[in-house]
Amino acid sequence: MHGPATAGWLVVALCAAAGTYCLLRLRGAPGAGRGTAGGEALMGFGMAAMAVPAAVVTPPRWVWLLYAAVFGVAALRTLGPARRSSHHLHHLVGMLAMVYMSVAMALLPGAAHDGHGTQGTGDAGGTPLATGVLLIYYAGFVLWTGARLLPLQTATVTAPDGRTGPELAGTVPPDTGRTAGPAAGTVTEAVTVVVPDAGAPEGRPEMALACRLSMGIAMLAMLLTL
Repeated sequence: MHGPATAGWLVVALCAAAGTYCLLRLRGAPGAGRGTAGGEALMGFGMAAMAVPAAVVTPPRWVWLLYAAVFGVAALRTLGPARRSSHHLHHLVGMLAMVYMSVAMALLPGAAHDGHGTQGTGDAGGTPLATGVLLIYYAGFVLWTGARLLPLQTATVTAPDGRTGPELAGTVPPDTGRTAGPAAGTVTEAVTVVVPDAGAPEGRPEMALACRLSMGIAMLAMLLTL
């Protein structure tokens, strides 16, 4: 990175933690979810490896080309599912972003491995247009994913027959926290988190979203220093 090595280590730690959790998700994920978790684990560990500061290791150019080849193959495998799912489309964008950053680093004269920058030259890799488009995309993704993790206030209704749920809220007055009568039911306040995710372990979908948010923030940081 064009900045302190501490920032690079923070990105390494963030991406490695996200990749490790995605590996743990592989054990309990269903068939389609295993592919999702595996792809996210690859992204996490790949980003962690690319962000290691140059003071620790300076890889030769062929390493960057190897990164580009690995993520290029992963992108090709994601093409089919990306046509049917917006989540897989996001995976495709991520894989292509990794290919783009790897190729940009490989083409830099004397490219150094300090998180997408050359050592002591101040040169930048990539093209401003492609980098700008990816920055806009990931900034929007981070904001959208962060909003999905926010708790939402909903009204939970208990009907006389024992049914509960927000879908019954229209049958009672909006004065929550009070008994509206035996015919209407009882309304109470509840805090819920709306984070559906078929690829996450049962009961912990918010953790999968948190990992994606972490990797989105790390991708922003890496693109900013490209």
